[in-house]
Amino acid sequence: MSGSIGKITSDLAAATAAKKCHACGCFQDTVAALQRTELASSLAVTLSEANAVFVERRYDCLGCEVCWPANALNVAADAVDLPAGACCPTENPRPTDGWPVLPGDYQVIRFTAPVAVCTLHSKELIGNVARAAPQGLSIVGSLQTENLGIERVVENVVSNPNLRFLVLCGDDTPAAVGHFPGQSMLALARNGTDPRGRIQGAKGKRPWTKNLDPAVMNHFRDHIEVIDAIGVQDVSRIAHDVEKCAGRDPGPTTGAPHVGRRFSVLRAMSPDRLVLDPAGYLVVTPDRRRELIAVEHYGNDGVLRTVVEGKQAEDLAATLLREKLVTRLDHAAYIGRELTRAEIALKEGRPYIQDRAPCSCEETS
Repeated sequence: MSGSIGKITSDLAAATAAKKCHACGCFQDTVAALQRTELASSLAVTLSEANAVFVERRYDCLGCEVCWPANALNVAADAVDLPAGACCPTENPRPTDGWPVLPGDYQVIRFTAPVAVCTLHSKELIGNVARAAPQGLSIVGSLQTENLGIERVVENVVSNPNLRFLVLCGDDTPAAVGHFPGQSMLALARNGTDPRGRIQGAKGKRPWTKNLDPAVMNHFRDHIEVIDAIGVQDVSRIAHDVEKCAGRDPGPTTGAPHVGRRFSVLRAMSPDRLVLDPAGYLVVTPDRRRELIAVEHYGNDGVLRTVVEGKQAEDLAATLLREKLVTRLDHAAYIGRELTRAEIALKEGRPYIQDRAPCSCEETS
């Protein structure tokens, strides 16, 4: 026990001396947890010194190369039974509207795609993978801890029935940090948890899923294939894994447990009746001689009011909106489609007739 006390004291002293730890939830939670154990009296001076340097909490965990609070709590876990909730961090996430249901460090690409990518501690990979946007990518984000972090990922994945694969890549936490989120996620997928909520086979000392509904975890294990690409930083390799998974997408799941989804999926329907835009109507004509598109704006009385000319559909649409020549959303959607068709017809030398679907001559000429 004396050896454990010495190691814990040393690591807490190092964290107390490190300014970045003063606002870290990992440090503050570790001290709070140790104060609730039988080690508190032996660590009284060290814990008091740590409490004295605390400032307002600004982050849960920075994932530093050496995390002294995490190491200290690991040592304590070997020596005594830690109190319930002695994890890092311990703050419960707050659900948000829509999807993903829980906040995190991620970028959403497309809800209906089948593959999620988790870059673990390699946060810079998030933007790189998102910009590559391989076919089939739905969301890409990081994972910092093997407890609440994993719970957030699992609930966000299960709340999207289209997701069927989770690719783990990037650097898992070095052993000195005390967190093993990548290895713990693999262990969860393969082994589940014991009756107390501890992930079986996880290397970390605190891989607990105290807040994860067993039905959610079971659905995740049954329907989500976890791909082990831990350590891979090459975006092209990650993109290859994503596309390979997407190529064998089994389709959306059914019967997922409710985890707070609060968004609507609506079936598109034709309008009941035509409603004229009060601003008037537009006639789109490609001018092949001048290599541009002319848009004639008429009032609903049939009188020509304005002509807008340009070469790109995007520029024309922006001008029409800016000049308030289109005021209804359905009209704007319609004219955007027609301008795009006219631009393609002009560039490729195809015929264009407004309000007519592309015909065989447009596709092959």
